[in-house]
Amino acid sequence: MKTTRHDKQEKFTVDQKIRRRTFISFAVFFAASTAAYKSWDWLYHAPSETSGITARARQPLRAAMNKTEIFFRKFFSTDHLVKTYPKSMAAKKVRVNSNIGNEDKNFNPDTWQLSVLKHTGETLKVNLADLKALPKTEIIFDFKCVEGWDQIQHWGGVRFIDFIKQYKLDDQTDLAYVGMETPDGKYQVGLDMESALHPQTILAYEMNEEPLQSIHGAPLRLIIPVKYGIKNLKCIGKIAFSNQRPPDYWAKRGYDYYSGL
Repeated sequence: MKTTRHDKQEKFTVDQKIRRRTFISFAVFFAASTAAYKSWDWLYHAPSETSGITARARQPLRAAMNKTEIFFRKFFSTDHLVKTYPKSMAAKKVRVNSNIGNEDKNFNPDTWQLSVLKHTGETLKVNLADLKALPKTEIIFDFKCVEGWDQIQHWGGVRFIDFIKQYKLDDQTDLAYVGMETPDGKYQVGLDMESALHPQTILAYEMNEEPLQSIHGAPLRLIIPVKYGIKNLKCIGKIAFSNQRPPDYWAKRGYDYYSGL
C-alpha cells in the first residue's frame, strides 16, 4: 500500500506530539524530584527544636505538628466514636510492642495504688478493688500503632469519665491536660483533656475478659482508642491535671505530642 504525503505529515505530527509530551513529562518529573529533594534537604538541615516537653524534632516539623494539634483539637467531638467489633473478632494473642516503664521486677501489683494528684496539691489514693466496684465498660476496637500495624483487641475497665465523676474530679477537667506515668516514672503520656474525656477512653484492668497480665500493663492501663498506641500507657501509677503540657516519653524523642487518629 502506497504511503501518501498526507500520511507522512500526519505521522510526523504524531511523532512531534509524542516527543513533546515525553519531554514535558520528564521535565515535570525532574522539577518535582528537585523540589522534593531540596525540601527534604532543607528540613534535614533545619535546626532542632529547643529541648523541653518535646524534643529532637526539627523546628519546622514540630511547628507543623503543633498546628495540626490545634486544628484537630478545635474540631474534636466526643460524639465521634471509633468503630467497634464483636468479641469473636478480638485477637486471642494480643501483640506486645514495648515494656518501657513496666520492667521493675520488684513491682507488686497486689499492693499497687493509683495516685491522683489534683492541681490544688491534694493527692487521692485509689486501689484496684475501688475501681472494680464501679460500672465496667468493655470495648473491642482496632488498636493502631505508629509503626504501621493494627490489631482488633478486647479490653474492659472503667470509663475515665465515670472515674472522674465517681471521685468528684469534675473541677480538674476545666484544665487543658491530663498527665499519666508508670510507678517508676520512666514512661509518661500527656493527653489533651478532650480526648481523655472521650466516652471510649477507659482505665482497663481486663483483657479478653481476664485480669491484665504484667506484659500488658497490670494492674491498670490506659486504653484510649482515639490515639495511637504510644499514648495507651501501661501500668498507670500516677494521674495529674494541669494547664501545661505534661511530660511525654515519645514526644521527648521527636514524635507528635497529640498522636491522634
